[in-house]
Amino acid sequence: MDLLSALLVELVVIAILFEVARRIGVPYPSLFVLGGLALGFVPGLPHITLNPDLVLLVFLPPLLFAAAFDTPLRDLRRNLAPVVRLSIGLVVFTMLAVGAVAHAMVPTLGWPAALTLGAIVAPTDALAATSVFRRVGVPRLIITIIEGEALFNDATALIAYRSAVIATISGSFVLASALTGFAITAIGGIAVGYLVGRASVEILRHVDDPPVEVIISLLIPFAAYLPADRAGMSGVLAVVTAGFIIGRRLGTVLSPSSRTMWFVTWKMVGFVLNGIAFVLIGLKLPDILAGVANRPPLQVFGVAALVCGVALGARLLWVYASGLLPGSPRRRIARRDPRLAWRLTFLAGWTGLRGAVSLAAALALPVSFPEHDLILLLTFAVILVTLVGQGLTLPMVARWTAWDGIEEEGASGEAEFARATMYQVGLDAIRGARPRWPGHQPLLDRLESSLRDRTEHLATEDPGETAERRQERLEHEQIQLGVINAQRAAMIELREAGEINDSTLRTIERELDLEELRMEA
Repeated sequence: MDLLSALLVELVVIAILFEVARRIGVPYPSLFVLGGLALGFVPGLPHITLNPDLVLLVFLPPLLFAAAFDTPLRDLRRNLAPVVRLSIGLVVFTMLAVGAVAHAMVPTLGWPAALTLGAIVAPTDALAATSVFRRVGVPRLIITIIEGEALFNDATALIAYRSAVIATISGSFVLASALTGFAITAIGGIAVGYLVGRASVEILRHVDDPPVEVIISLLIPFAAYLPADRAGMSGVLAVVTAGFIIGRRLGTVLSPSSRTMWFVTWKMVGFVLNGIAFVLIGLKLPDILAGVANRPPLQVFGVAALVCGVALGARLLWVYASGLLPGSPRRRIARRDPRLAWRLTFLAGWTGLRGAVSLAAALALPVSFPEHDLILLLTFAVILVTLVGQGLTLPMVARWTAWDGIEEEGASGEAEFARATMYQVGLDAIRGARPRWPGHQPLLDRLESSLRDRTEHLATEDPGETAERRQERLEHEQIQLGVINAQRAAMIELREAGEINDSTLRTIERELDLEELRMEA
């Protein structure tokens, strides 16, 4: 079986495992890793050699860019302090804790190499956690913090990783120099990302062709990452900064059709890249095991178990300790429900799942690096334990928090307020249009009737919604969906009868699909 066939097999496995994960209600990255493990032992599959630099280049920029332009900046700014504590403080704390334990357990692993291992396993991957949170339901505050942490902790970990590798190879480490280098790398990456983001916005503003705009969007993360990385700056922060800038302007620089295509394309890109990355993690197990075959199995298992325990324990300890600080999210939630606050704190501590960044950083180590094969195995062990162990138990932990669905500080009414304002503005615009368009009163009547109906049934997710009102809303949706389905079936019949062509069918189908999506929204 050649490499192309193996990739096609992976895509089929990804599709099957995603559907299985959806049906049984578990994070799909966890099943992807298990599927990769199974594929790794299938006879006949080709040996896949991963170029670490290529792994980081192919997977990291687009995934970070997609997360960044979809991040609500207002919520991120409101919770900047806890995000910084997790993305910088926790990364450094985990690196030191894991490094100390690894150095004590493996004497041949010097301090710089041990800290390198700590930096490798420090960054988290938020995908598995947030996929559970959106299905089970947790406060938006928790999702914002976990996603914000994952955006920035890659940069902290990779900068620390680079410093530790240089110290291992050169044999010297100067703290002041490392801190100065960290600041320069971070500031430089942000500057590059800002320039790329602003330039991309101007380019998109002057282009009015959805396919071209989507192609440009696929190039933006690499346009930010590569120059920053080649200049010794943080490519991660460059991509995230560019994503923030573009995300704030998507509503003004893209047409509705371009935005629809943009989000659909990036959703597919993110899904495929994440799927391949998590499956590749599992596929590497045979190679990793072969590298430590000469070591006593019990010794290897003991070191791996201890490193995994320290990585998990360091996060729980840090999250609980930071929850005691004034103004922390735990304290804000505790004003209403102290028990819920502590349970959500544990949930945040249980979301330290590791992913492709850790594996790629471990694979990037030179073969001559001290205890190279052992570091690879320990990295894989942490990824496996967190993605599979924590990932599969995360839905249960999320349900155990018993969140009542009430957001703090009135956040739950924000969407309803926005819709109410939108509908009222629409009604005002119709009222102003009537004198200007006296010959189009039937159209204006239909638009006004639709907006008034939506305004009347606005509180569709109100916990106090009566059974009668809910039934009325569901019946309205069924009526609209029935009309749309009848229209869609009629168009297909016309195509089958040869009265319209496929191009016309696709045009009408798109209009009906958008109408159905608007109804569901």
